[in-house]
Amino acid sequence: QTYPKRPVKLIVTVTAGGSPDIIGRLIAKWLSEKIGQNFLVENKPGASTNLGTELALKAAPSGDTLLLAMSSNAINPALYTHLNFNFIRDAEPVASISTIPLVMVVHPSVAAKTVPEFIALAKSEPGKLNIASGGTGTPLFVAAALFKMMADVKLTDVLYQGEGAAYPDLLSGRTQAMFGVMPAALPYIRAGKLRALAVTSAKAQPELPGVPPVAQFLPGYEALGWYGIVAPKGTPKDVVEVLNKQVNAALADPAMRKRFTDLGCDVFTGTPADFEKFIRSETEKWAKVIKFAGVKP
Repeated sequence: QTYPKRPVKLIVTVTAGGSPDIIGRLIAKWLSEKIGQNFLVENKPGASTNLGTELALKAAPSGDTLLLAMSSNAINPALYTHLNFNFIRDAEPVASISTIPLVMVVHPSVAAKTVPEFIALAKSEPGKLNIASGGTGTPLFVAAALFKMMADVKLTDVLYQGEGAAYPDLLSGRTQAMFGVMPAALPYIRAGKLRALAVTSAKAQPELPGVPPVAQFLPGYEALGWYGIVAPKGTPKDVVEVLNKQVNAALADPAMRKRFTDLGCDVFTGTPADFEKFIRSETEKWAKVIKFAGVKP
């Protein structure tokens, strides 16, 4: 094995400390130990993940620079019309890592205790209910947009600089609902400070027994965050195969799987071709939602 001959950069497009950064560092540590060369996480936040994505995709296609791809990479093409890259064209899918469901939560003051009751309430008072999100184009925002489209309801979007910034107003009742990432929402749900109505995955989640999927009431609804590894287009096939094999091995390891489960993630393995098909599907799906919602960056 001749790859890699030098340390490898794994670009993470958000700041240190959040779920993407933790996942990137878990995978980088595994690859360093198994391949015998340093894989180093480099945080490059900015421009709704577009800054770090461009840096990674414009690097030499040698396998020395990789990108932790995320759901925002499938959302942004429909939002930003003047990007200096085309994600599907310029990225070489390497390995999927995980999906992460969201959970639809409401403040306890909201009368609705189920999704049908929430829809009925929203239709009786169009635009009166405020739904928080971490900003335009975030998975939280597009999950809400998909819900509004499929349920045919009007909710007022209230945008914050990230999910964490949205919680104070939600917990105080100034906003009434949100689609939150499971790891962040679970403590508030368990403490009774928020009420979980449904999860956005196709199936129920063991961490939230008794909480149904949105799809039970809106067939076909699914909105997931996701993570994977991509490289610049043209990265040698043998390099992609080495990385895919090792990422899949990491996700098959019981200790690693538990780490991902603890983060609220479902491991998601497959071939590079499987990951490419998934990315294309997600990109097409969110383009339709963003067009319907008339979202602008």
